[in-house]
Amino acid sequence: MATLRELKGRIGSVASSEKITGAMKMISSAKMHKAEGVLRRLSPYRDCVRTIIASLLGSDAPVTSPLTTPRQHTGRVAIVVFGSDDGLCGAYNVNIFKGLLANIASLREKYGDDTGFDVIPVGKKMTKAVVKVMAADSRINVVTDMNVDSKSEGSEVKDMGATLTRRFLDGEIDGVELVYMHYITAGKQRLEAETFLPVSAENLAGETEGGGRPYLFEPDAATIFSTALPMYLLAKLQEAFAMNRASEQAARVMAMQSANDNAQKLLEQLQLEYNKLRQQGITTELLDIVGGQARD
Repeated sequence: MATLRELKGRIGSVASSEKITGAMKMISSAKMHKAEGVLRRLSPYRDCVRTIIASLLGSDAPVTSPLTTPRQHTGRVAIVVFGSDDGLCGAYNVNIFKGLLANIASLREKYGDDTGFDVIPVGKKMTKAVVKVMAADSRINVVTDMNVDSKSEGSEVKDMGATLTRRFLDGEIDGVELVYMHYITAGKQRLEAETFLPVSAENLAGETEGGGRPYLFEPDAATIFSTALPMYLLAKLQEAFAMNRASEQAARVMAMQSANDNAQKLLEQLQLEYNKLRQQGITTELLDIVGGQARD
């Protein structure tokens, strides 16, 4: 049985842990709200560019791009999988990694078992998992030289998007997939696996009602389309990074809340045990005093 001193030490340790998890929850919550702000600022820009592209595709002007042309035979697909750089976020990385495996299995079923993959992990935790599990598969090439992490933004994301686009246009890869956690609310995120390249012109054209409208474009429609499409891809990639950051912090908030709740329960149990043991000690001392007086 533990002594009062040991119980007091445990209570102090658990109380300290409770304070730490509470502080970490507050920090993660602040970071999550910051990422939410980034998402809110990105959405109008992305929607505006998408509307422009949809208007072009829905007009009577012929517009095409190699970025919207699907390959007849898909030999190699690049998959960008987003994870975290830091831990203490529960099963966040595990769930995304399971989604990556499911996405690879789905693509192999669609294109054939001989399809090769360039897996591009974002985040130290995801990189470690991908290298450990997939390095032995000769059909999978793990790419770790993109110079991006889960906190990347601005020029780093732009360079990554340009590299993926160049490799697609040069024929090094026949498609690009994004696997990340889609942020909905602080308590709800959904695993997302979507095609980044080639861009689905049919889906974009469906953003506006009707078709064949007589627009007048200045400059010509093809120039606008070739300029707006890379802007849309960059906005989409930036949104995936922002979604990943917000979802990671939301997962960490939930993990710290769970740890804080467990610490509180443990603290209550230890406090109750401490009080019982202390009361037992007091009772024993009183009985000794009463017994000594009776003998006198």
